[in-house]
Formats: sequence, C-alpha cells, structure tokens
Amino acid sequence: MEDFQATDEGAFNMDETNNIVKECIDNVIGGVDYNHSKINQWIAAVVEQSLMHLVKMGKPYKYIVTCAVMQKSGAGLHTASSCYWDSSTDGSCTVRWESRTMYCVVSVFAVSIML
Repeated sequence: MEDFQATDEGAFNMDETNNIVKECIDNVIGGVDYNHSKINQWIAAVVEQSLMHLVKMGKPYKYIVTCAVMQKSGAGLHTASSCYWDSSTDGSCTVRWESRTMYCVVSVFAVSIML
C-alpha cells in the first residue's frame, strides 16, 4: 500500500479554511445580538455549515470542528489545544470572530486520510 503524499491540491490550506469558517460564522450570527436562548442553535449551525463546506472541497481529510460562543461581559476566555499528528499532512485552524455583543471561537482540525 502506498503512503499518501500531500500535494498542493490535497494539502491542508489554512487560509481557505479560515475564509470558509468566517463566512459560516457571518451567515449564522453576523447580524444578531447575543441571545442565551439561541446559543445551542447557533453553534450547531456554525459547526454543521463549516463541516459541510469543508467536506465539499473534496480533500482527503477527516475534520473535527468545535465552536464556542461567549457573551461580551469583560470575563476572560482562554482556550488551548494540542495535537499529536503528522504535521506534513495534517493541520488545524482557529478562527476568532467578534461582534459588539459576543465572541466566537471555531477550531478546525484536519486529519489526513491515509490511502
């Protein structure tokens, strides 16, 4: 069995991923104020739309997408992640987005499918 070698066409593209996620966030919560009762609906929509658009690119990856939304209140929000993987084929991207009333942090992890 041959090892998968990332080509430019199949390589993880952080800029493209960043743009896809930002567009999904804007589509879901771009024009609204923070509303606690809608958070679950919003984060599900952001994650599902981001995942759908990433998969449509047809690249050889399994994706993990996480989303956190926090009301702007002066409180701190700290996140971290660590991955043990092949950095020549796998990748990640974290998008920080904010509006007047909330913060949104979306992380995408792309793990190459070995063919």
